[in-house]
Amino acid sequence: MGRSVDETWIEDAIERYQRLERVMADFDRALAKVDVTVHSPDGLVEVVVAADGTIREVTISDSAQGRPARELARSVQAAVTAAADAARWARAKLHSDMFSDYRDLGLDRGGRGASQRRGDG
Repeated sequence: MGRSVDETWIEDAIERYQRLERVMADFDRALAKVDVTVHSPDGLVEVVVAADGTIREVTISDSAQGRPARELARSVQAAVTAAADAARWARAKLHSDMFSDYRDLGLDRGGRGASQRRGDG
């Protein structure tokens, strides 16, 4: 006895998939539009970073003038490290906001399914 194909279920699945694809494309576009600003602990360096990790702007305070190069380098490194953390936070927050309706699909925080997390897909 052959199995019957539920055409409605297939059409619904295709529609859900297409909707998810649209949300994923929106998510990718939104990553480039969300900026986060961070500062080095000493306040000498400010970095603006997009949620996709792109550094938009680096500003060095006038008070950095005359400081030793090593001190300024540490400030830049601290600000860039904070910017990377801030971009990850912004990505996770945006993902949580945009994909809250898709929790039942088994997607992890990076938008990958279980097979992709294992390296199967």
